[in-house]
Amino acid sequence: MKMIAFSVRDDEEPFFREWSTKNNIQVDLIKDPLTDETMDKINGHDAVLALQTGEYPKSLFNKAQSLGIKVFSIRNVGVDNVDLKEASANNIAVTNVPAYSPTAIAEFSVTLLLQLLRKIDNFRKRSEQQDFRWEGNVGQEIHDKTIGVIGTGRIGKAAISIYRGFGAKIVAYDPYPDSKLAAEGIYVDSKEELYQKADIITLHMPASLKDKHTIDAQAISEMKDGVYLINTARGLLIDTAALIDGLKSGKVAGAGLDTYENESPLFNHDLRGKEIKDPLFNELRELENVIVTPHVAFYTDTAVKNMVRLSLNSAKSVIETGTADSIVNAE
Repeated sequence: MKMIAFSVRDDEEPFFREWSTKNNIQVDLIKDPLTDETMDKINGHDAVLALQTGEYPKSLFNKAQSLGIKVFSIRNVGVDNVDLKEASANNIAVTNVPAYSPTAIAEFSVTLLLQLLRKIDNFRKRSEQQDFRWEGNVGQEIHDKTIGVIGTGRIGKAAISIYRGFGAKIVAYDPYPDSKLAAEGIYVDSKEELYQKADIITLHMPASLKDKHTIDAQAISEMKDGVYLINTARGLLIDTAALIDGLKSGKVAGAGLDTYENESPLFNHDLRGKEIKDPLFNELRELENVIVTPHVAFYTDTAVKNMVRLSLNSAKSVIETGTADSIVNAE
């Protein structure tokens, strides 16, 4: 059995090597992403491990199948950029890591909100200029807010637990309610009802094409004046142009964004000294009431370890038994 991993970062390497030694299975580590140019490297391997941030066209799976690949293992949750039907058509199992550290993402979403509410970025910029005045940057407290949580899976539930520690009121929406949370009476019947009740809306839902621009101009118009939006889920959930309009008008008081709908050419790339030719992204970054981070909510030592180990375990299981708990393209 041989595996090959692409887009391997330095912080992942020790966990790959530890697992490889423990299981006596060769895992070749490639720092470059999986592309047409690097595709031939998979020859002679049984499994490919890759990151969700890559681009994986239909042609990849036909060639991978011809080169003997049995499993395509994503070291993240999201598989929205993977053609699952094409993978199935080529008898390649696709696996993901459905829960590497829900707490990491939940904690980061609250971190973004705290920075917005307490105007941390404004104070940091002033301090850099030796302006230590605080008047005009009055903050807000979480405990007297109503938090609207859209998506109550593992991450959403972790976020709810944290917000309850602050004493906030919780309302939630999920088409598949959690039975325990439902018994507590926190669910509303529609996203529209949540928009009307929440002072802060935090997104923890998965993304598919049907969810594109869940937060659009119409949704924003139904929200409270001065609402805060937090997105550590998927960029396509928010219509960026509509969000910018809401931020400029004051309808949206602030936004904490760890993801962006056109992020692939930007995030996790060193673009210092280069022109960014994305007018929406440039306009978004210029707004003082926005915090943009490059899809790093997951990025803790615990999460990295779990992403590597669980993806390897899934690939091993598919090769040995033909199945794994984390297969996402099963018929």
